[in-house]
Amino acid sequence: MSEKDFLRYSILASGSTGNVTYLETAHHRILIDAGLSGKRIENLMTKIDRSLKDVEAIFVTHEHSDHSHGVGVLARRYGMDVYANAGTWQAMAKRVGKIPLDQKHVLAPNHVADLGDMEIESFAVSHDAAEPQFYQVHHDNKTFCILTDTGYVSDRVAGTIRNADAYLMECNHDTEMLRMGPYSWPLKQRILGDTGHLSNEEGADALMDVIGPRTKEIFLGHRSQHNNMRSLAHLTVASMMEQHDFGVDHDFKLADAEPSTPSQLLTL
Repeated sequence: MSEKDFLRYSILASGSTGNVTYLETAHHRILIDAGLSGKRIENLMTKIDRSLKDVEAIFVTHEHSDHSHGVGVLARRYGMDVYANAGTWQAMAKRVGKIPLDQKHVLAPNHVADLGDMEIESFAVSHDAAEPQFYQVHHDNKTFCILTDTGYVSDRVAGTIRNADAYLMECNHDTEMLRMGPYSWPLKQRILGDTGHLSNEEGADALMDVIGPRTKEIFLGHRSQHNNMRSLAHLTVASMMEQHDFGVDHDFKLADAEPSTPSQLLTL
């Protein structure tokens, strides 16, 4: 593989307590979200033998703390550029604190930030945030797509993210665990609604709609610590896909993102 060919990624953390994904090419290194403390993100980076000193930008999906908690401190400490849409910038202003103007960039939904050998494409989703959007990263005909907070996957979104090489897809909750669990009824309704989160079954349905012949790696992410279990999410998705003749762990690998343990640094 030549220097120009690779797109590498590691899901540093994915769950209801914090979300951070790292991606690199030969010339650029970025984070998508920084939903943990700066110190925890630094420690996770060392586990994949990488340093935040080399990361040039953070792309923020929305203002919720499990996606934006460490944005301000990393931007100030390391001089990182920060990309978010106008609604998210306004909603997270107090949380992230003062960031130098030359480090703040507005990336509207359904637009592309071109860094040279890495293109970051934003797409709007349905979630109870000010202006939520997620991203897929393109390099040399390779695509990594992340979608971890949405109440449903519209036909528009499905068309945008179809046939990526790798996905981080939300499987937030098991519906029965959520219904029987400790959350208040209004919170349960929020999670189950069209601006909430995808269940295991909904995540499986979305994957079956969007994966294609290029897809080789799928991570199941943003798992609720109270309303799901890793084994249950994995079994639900694998079973549903196998019932519909998808080649789980044959045509593509089905893996589980963790809330506090980074995945290996993988190459597309």
